[in-house]
Amino acid sequence: MSSQKLVGFIGAPFSKGQPRGGVEAGPKSLREAKLIERLRKLGNDVKDYGDLHFDDVENDVPFENVKNPRTVGLANEKLAKTVTEVKRNGRICLTVGGDHSLAVGTIAGHAKVHPDLCVVWVDAHSDINTPCTSQSGNLHGQPVAFLIKELKDQMPDVPGFSWVKPCLSAKDIVYIGLRDVDPGEHCILKTLGIKYYSMTEVDELKIGKVMEETLEYLLGNTSRPIHLSFDVDGLDPSVAPATGTPVQGGLTYREGLYITEQLHRTGLLSAVDIMEVNPSQGQTEKEITTTVETAVAMTLSCFGKAREGSPPLACP
Repeated sequence: MSSQKLVGFIGAPFSKGQPRGGVEAGPKSLREAKLIERLRKLGNDVKDYGDLHFDDVENDVPFENVKNPRTVGLANEKLAKTVTEVKRNGRICLTVGGDHSLAVGTIAGHAKVHPDLCVVWVDAHSDINTPCTSQSGNLHGQPVAFLIKELKDQMPDVPGFSWVKPCLSAKDIVYIGLRDVDPGEHCILKTLGIKYYSMTEVDELKIGKVMEETLEYLLGNTSRPIHLSFDVDGLDPSVAPATGTPVQGGLTYREGLYITEQLHRTGLLSAVDIMEVNPSQGQTEKEITTTVETAVAMTLSCFGKAREGSPPLACP
């Protein structure tokens, strides 16, 4: 099988789903690390769709305690349309953020073309607060709630999000790496029976078993598109310190690579989000470089870079 993939690269420099500036520089930092050139060196055909421009909505007053709702909603709508375009062009969509509120747009846009998709969500946080359960009001902690059909009746009409139609069932998503889940989120996960592997389960089962179970659960004997939404804070801060909400005790570098390698090997990876790289949160230049290079490594692994070395496009 040829390792060449058709890839569509979208930069999503956006930070209004959370309070810390700097995460909008994520796409620039990965571009400067020559991510696109390195993807092409693996033999991939990469089309660069550029960095999207996101407008701030004037007088974007909170909705209840939800912050910047119209700005975040508008940004996600724009991103969703671009993701849909990439998918209609037959390319794997790689979106580099930006904060994780953007997953509303990436997954909704993907589902427009592939409504049967499933999601692997790598994160320290479950990001499934509703506006009613969120303590902070930050929308980067709420994207999954907008997408899950079973939560539709619990979601108020948040300004800016009227375009969103829930596109995932609770059984269509698996979380890996959880270790900082709010009480309201925990209740939602348990009530809906959503599959997740906290770091406790990762420690108990080991990452090989976690991925075996994840793929069996989501795919079984079927073949359907996989959407990987990867927040770098799913990894331990020792390998990805420059991010907005780091949590100790996360996935190792090796575990992160194993996840991405296994998803690549399915041949079903259809969209990838790399989110929450925030250079301004690095305490030193080394912390910034470490985080960026880790994010690049996880991305390259999704697109064919193997630790045992990659074969040429045509093996004799």
